[in-house]
Amino acid sequence: MKRSLILLVFAGLAYATPVPSTLITNIERRTTISLNGAWRAIVDPFDNGTSGAFYRNRIPKDKSDLVEYSFDASPVLNVPGDWNTQREQLLFYEGPVWYRRVFNYHKPANTRAFVYFGAANYRTAVFLNGERLGDHEGGFTPFNFEVTHLLREGENFLIVEVNNLRRADGVPALKFDWWNYGGITRDVSLVEVPAAFIQDYSVQLAKGSQNEIAGWVQLNGVQSAQKVAIEIPDAGVHETATTDAAGRASFRISAKLDLWSPEHPKLYDVVLRSGADTVHDQIGFRSIEVQGGKILLNGAPIFLRGISMHEEAPFRDGRAFSPEDAQTLLGWAKDLGCNFVRLAHYPHNENEIRLADRMGLLIWSEIPVYWDVDWQNPATLANAEAQLRDMIARDRNRAAVILWSLSNETPVKPERVTFLKQLAQDARELDSTRLITSAMNHTDNSVPDVRTLTDPLGEVLDVLGLNEYVGWYEARPEDADKLQWKSKWDKPLIVSEFGGGAQYGRHGEPDERWTEEYQANLYQHQLAMLQRMPNLAGLSPWVLMDFRSPGRMLPGIQDYHNRKGLISNRGQRKQAFFVLQKFYENLSEAKK
Repeated sequence: MKRSLILLVFAGLAYATPVPSTLITNIERRTTISLNGAWRAIVDPFDNGTSGAFYRNRIPKDKSDLVEYSFDASPVLNVPGDWNTQREQLLFYEGPVWYRRVFNYHKPANTRAFVYFGAANYRTAVFLNGERLGDHEGGFTPFNFEVTHLLREGENFLIVEVNNLRRADGVPALKFDWWNYGGITRDVSLVEVPAAFIQDYSVQLAKGSQNEIAGWVQLNGVQSAQKVAIEIPDAGVHETATTDAAGRASFRISAKLDLWSPEHPKLYDVVLRSGADTVHDQIGFRSIEVQGGKILLNGAPIFLRGISMHEEAPFRDGRAFSPEDAQTLLGWAKDLGCNFVRLAHYPHNENEIRLADRMGLLIWSEIPVYWDVDWQNPATLANAEAQLRDMIARDRNRAAVILWSLSNETPVKPERVTFLKQLAQDARELDSTRLITSAMNHTDNSVPDVRTLTDPLGEVLDVLGLNEYVGWYEARPEDADKLQWKSKWDKPLIVSEFGGGAQYGRHGEPDERWTEEYQANLYQHQLAMLQRMPNLAGLSPWVLMDFRSPGRMLPGIQDYHNRKGLISNRGQRKQAFFVLQKFYENLSEAKK
C-alpha cells in the first residue's frame, strides 16, 4: 500500500483532500485462503536482516557458501499472535522480527490475488518470492497488496519484517499506557477476486433520514462505465447505478426499513453485483445525530451505558484477536448492562466490530493519537490520517459504530488543535453520517469545587469526551460529592473515563488503596456526581478488564498490569463491577 502524500501548510490550514483507501473491504465475505498458522521467525535486534537481504530466503548453494541466517532452522511464531507472550525472552522486546510462510498456490483463470493483513505492529515490510510488495505503518489498521503478478504455480514464500520499535514521530509516539505487543497480530489471507471487482462500498441511511439509503460502490479494474446492482431483498430494494470515469457508482434509494438499535439489532442481507463479482454483507440501518445536549438514535434520545476496553485477551495475557476473545469481552459488557463500548485506544479487530453489530452494542472507535505526538511533523499527520482513513474504510458499513474518535488526553496547545481539526475535517469528508469525538482531560479549575471543560478542540466535535479521575489521581472519592461540572460547549458529554485500581481479592477499608472496597466506594461517589453533570449523554468508565502495561510496576499488586479493570485479567469480577451493573440496571428500569 502506498502511503499518502499530504500537502499542508499549518499556518494557513491549507490541506489536501484525504487520499482514498486502497483496502479491499468485507474480507470475511470474499474468497480467501488463510495464511494463518506457524511461521518461521528470526529475531533481529541489530537489524541485520535489511543489509543481509533476509527477504531473499537464501540457502547455501554448497558447503562453502556463507549465509548467516536460516528460516528453516529458526523456531516458529503463531500468526495471528503477538511475539511477547509466545516466548518469555521476547516479553519486553522492541525491534525487528522477520517472518516466513511457505505455501502452495494454484492460479485460477481470470482471477486477481491480494495478500491481506488484519494488522501488524508497527512498521511492516512485505516481500513475496523475493520481491518487495510494499510497506505499512500503524499497528491496528488493515492493509493489502496485489500479488497476482508475483505468485508462482506451486510453492511460494511470503516474508514479512515487523518492527515494533517506538518512535517519536509515530502514532502513537514514545509513551502510551498499554503493552507494545509486536508481531502479526491479526489474520493473514490471500484474497481472490475477479479481474474487475467491487473493492469498497458505502451502504447507509442518508444523513438526516430514516427511510432513504445513500451510498456508493467503488470498482477496481474497470476500463469503462459499468452497471452496479444494489439489492436488499428483505426491504424490497432492487436498484442499479452506473460507474463514472473513476469506477464509482453513487445511489440514493427510498426504502421502508426496520431500524437497527441495541434492543433490536436488525441486520439486512445486502447484495452488490457488478460483472463477474458479487458481494454479500450484513448491514444494519440506523440514524445517529445530536440535538443540543442529547444524542439521538433513530430520532430518539439515548443514554450510552458504556465501558471502555482494550484489545487484551481474556484469561491469558496477550493481544486479543479471535472470535472467541470478542465473544468473552463483549459478553462481559452485556452482562454489565452496557449498550455501548468505547474501544480504546486504537481500532480493534474486526471480529469485535462485527459481533457488536449482531449483539446490539454501540461502538466508539478511536485512532491512537494518544497523549503527545509530533504535532508539527507533516509525516505524523499523514500517518494519523492514513490510520483514520483505513479505520473508516473497514468499518463504515457497521451500524454499531456511531463515534469516530480522533485522540485521547492530548495537551492543549495551538499546533495540537490544528492537527486535530484537520483529522475532524478528514473524518467528515470520509463519512458524514457519524459523530466525531475525542477524549479530553483539561479543565478550568480556577473556581473552587467547579470544573469547566474549556478545551478549544470542543468547537469542532459533535460529542465531547471527558476523562476525569477524581478520587484516584486527585482528591478523595468523597470529594466528588461537592464538585460541580460545566462546559463551554452546549454539546452532548460522554464521561469517557473515570475509575481507580484494585487487585482482585485484595480487601480492606473503603479508604485503603488497591482494595476492591476502595474501587467500589470510588464508583459510588463518582456515579452520584456524574448524574449532576449538564448534557450528560453517556459514560464509559475505565476499564472492563485489567490489562498489561509496562508503566504499571508496583510489585505484588500491579506487576506490569493496569488494575483499573472491573474484571481481573483472569475473568474474576470485582465489587465495583456490581456497583456499575446495579446503576445501569436502575437506568434501564427507569426508562421503561
